[in-house]
Amino acid sequence: MPPNPTPYTYGNAIYSNGLSDERPRFPPHPHDWEPTAQARLSADSFGYLHGSAGTGQTDENNRAAFRRWGIAPSRLVAADYPDLRTQLFGEEYPYPIALAPVGVQKIFHRDGEAAVARAAAEDHLPYILSTAASMSIEEAAAANGDQGRRWFQLYWPGQEDNAITASLLHRAQAAGYTVLVVTLDTYILGWRPSDLGNAYNPFLRADNVGVEIGFSDPVWRRRFREQHGMEVEEDLGTAAKEWAQTVFPGKSHGWEDLQFLKEHWKGPIVLKGIQTVRDAQLAVQHGMDGIVVSNHGGRQQDGGVASLDVLPEIVDAVGEQIEVLFDSGVRCGADIVKALALGAKMVLIGRPYVYGLAMGGQAGVSHVLKCLLGDLDLTLHLSGVPSVKREHLNRSILREVK
Repeated sequence: MPPNPTPYTYGNAIYSNGLSDERPRFPPHPHDWEPTAQARLSADSFGYLHGSAGTGQTDENNRAAFRRWGIAPSRLVAADYPDLRTQLFGEEYPYPIALAPVGVQKIFHRDGEAAVARAAAEDHLPYILSTAASMSIEEAAAANGDQGRRWFQLYWPGQEDNAITASLLHRAQAAGYTVLVVTLDTYILGWRPSDLGNAYNPFLRADNVGVEIGFSDPVWRRRFREQHGMEVEEDLGTAAKEWAQTVFPGKSHGWEDLQFLKEHWKGPIVLKGIQTVRDAQLAVQHGMDGIVVSNHGGRQQDGGVASLDVLPEIVDAVGEQIEVLFDSGVRCGADIVKALALGAKMVLIGRPYVYGLAMGGQAGVSHVLKCLLGDLDLTLHLSGVPSVKREHLNRSILREVK
């Protein structure tokens, strides 16, 4: 089934149901998603999802950056509903939105990544699987289905574990993941007071939450067996700790190491976590296909610059040479419009869809995605912007708010 060309009609369906005194199962207001999710989650799980690094200043900066821009609408624009299609890596996508990689999703809902993968396919949005998932690469691909478009996010093991990295990439490609998203800012977990206060690190528990991709990897399992003389299942606690140390090795790779990924991945490679023009230019020099201007939603480094504040200068520097994507701080349709107007080709959604997962599994995720798409659709339409193409949606529609 082709994507709905007018996503705003999700709201019409809610109004229609209201004629029979039926209210929506989940709240449509973005501000209500977080508290509704919190009411359904344990303190450990909500702290992990909502928490930020340090004092939370980076997260606050992300949100404040969106408030510094206002949309200046044009009137008497005789156009149909906006064309939301976008071109990325030589392919057409029906909407300029993707689901950001988020790990340990079974701590938010028992269906975890499977629910999110199914919702992404249903709503025709790219699904990005985290290396820190609670199910295997292959299981998530099966949930996403034959019609789903899926990308694989890599938490990059150290050079001494290149064989494991190659195994992960081979498995992802064999399972139909077409774009590799390499997260650069999480070679070690940041200082997160909300998790510290709960003494909670999901990667150290004696289960498969957050570590199943390692537990299902033949190369890593063989190494564990050789080192310990037992299978992973015989000591889940030790296995979980060792896999976490594999994908969060404590030190960063260098730019020269990207060559290894290029040799083992046949498709676009995107670097996630770019915050400076210099790093964006280096990504171009090293033959990358895309970057995500991102500070991990404020979860990794405190006192950081807002991603939206650095987006325009990065786009000006490399936007003609490499695909520029964006995440961090996005909560509503207007936020998506602003990020696109400032030059992003696609916007990744993070916490909001996970709040949806906590609210009601696949149905909750789909509700949040449909709300964001509907909000985006109407925000553009009411602003007199006929498409997300650069000639229509650019900085000319924005004004700085004093």
